[in-house]
Amino acid sequence: MAITAAMVKELREMTGAGMMDCKKALASTDGNMEAAVDFLREKGLATAQKKAGRIAAEGIVATALTDDAKKAVVVEVNAETDFVAKNEKFQGYVAEVAAQALNTTAADIDAFMEESWASDSSKTVKEALAAQIAVIGENMNIRRFQQVAEENGFVASYIHAGGKIVLVDVKTSVINDDIKEMARNIAMQIAALKPVYTNSSEIDEEYKAHELEIIKAQIENDPKMAGKPEKVINGAVMGRLNKQLKEICLMDQVYVKAEDGKQLVSAYVAQVAKANSADIVIKGFVRYETGEGLEKKNEDFAAEVAKQMGM
Repeated sequence: MAITAAMVKELREMTGAGMMDCKKALASTDGNMEAAVDFLREKGLATAQKKAGRIAAEGIVATALTDDAKKAVVVEVNAETDFVAKNEKFQGYVAEVAAQALNTTAADIDAFMEESWASDSSKTVKEALAAQIAVIGENMNIRRFQQVAEENGFVASYIHAGGKIVLVDVKTSVINDDIKEMARNIAMQIAALKPVYTNSSEIDEEYKAHELEIIKAQIENDPKMAGKPEKVINGAVMGRLNKQLKEICLMDQVYVKAEDGKQLVSAYVAQVAKANSADIVIKGFVRYETGEGLEKKNEDFAAEVAKQMGM
């Protein structure tokens, strides 16, 4: 039976499900409207779609690692309330999402949502999410994930109170307890001080130029700098820029556990490397915090949810 736009529209109005989901339901049931409604209900889509407009800003950031710690993934799955985030069923579901994300070849969240769900190959990840929404009774969203792999070393994982998770990519010629402790300390530094870059070489010139203009305007508008020679003003501008860049680059930050309060992270890593006769490079990191940025972008997040739910 040919599926018409009018049929899809009717089913969508009846169930609140997304257009593509309605089309798929009608195609699977040969155009039988009642059967299509049941199809959507069985998949959890009819219920899930009605909840998709609600903001899901609570949730869990979780991680999964291979046994050899050569590969890891961090994922964020959101729900509407902290109560659900503490629910064992929700936590178990997030663990399944993390396990799947560890092995996925999907390049982005959209591709991930369309792949087969590992626990039930008859469903996609998106359909499995919809089913969980129907069971738990709150809107939920798989917001993001990121893998980290390091064959010539290991990936360190650190979970900090307050929903912060850090993965650190450590390239090293030696792996022992001292170096693992160093990696954990670096991860704690990242969790606490929120660097943006691993080192200054990652900062593009456009960003530097933009910050330079802002700092220059700030200094020129500072009454204390009025009448100062251009050389002095330029020196102040560059000094403030360099200080700002050091604060956002992990390896240039002051190590939080430094006994003298001066040792940089780069010096700490070098110290551990020398003590263990190892070549160590901190290649990168990932820092996720539950709900990060959502308070300021609720409308955008609602759009994310709607997109993932097929609306």
